[in-house]
Amino acid sequence: MAQHEKINYLEFPAKNIVMTKAFFETVFNWTFEDFGPDYTAFSNQGIDGGFFTSEQASTSSNGSALTVFYSDDLIATQQKIEHAGGVIVQAIFDFPGGSRFHFTEPSGNEFAVWSENPHNSTKE
Repeated sequence: MAQHEKINYLEFPAKNIVMTKAFFETVFNWTFEDFGPDYTAFSNQGIDGGFFTSEQASTSSNGSALTVFYSDDLIATQQKIEHAGGVIVQAIFDFPGGSRFHFTEPSGNEFAVWSENPHNSTKE
């Protein structure tokens, strides 16, 4: 439900909407609704949003806000990202409160994943 004056929706650029959709479907089990060839929307992922066709990419180095996912298993999530074609752009590092890493998806947008369990893994 939309809440007054709260963040409601995020939009990201995508150089290749088809590859970006496939990546998020594979890694995070997202579903999409297309609105023509140049826009696709996702919902029920903590916040709703969409991807629009653009040659730009959202990265922290160009001043964009960083969207951060949470994971119970940082290592397993990183492996899923790598297997789906994501690129790790900052390896796992510790910070007060947990650990995280940064990645780009096929359109070049940067995201991060964090966990309060330092370097946790399903193999531990």
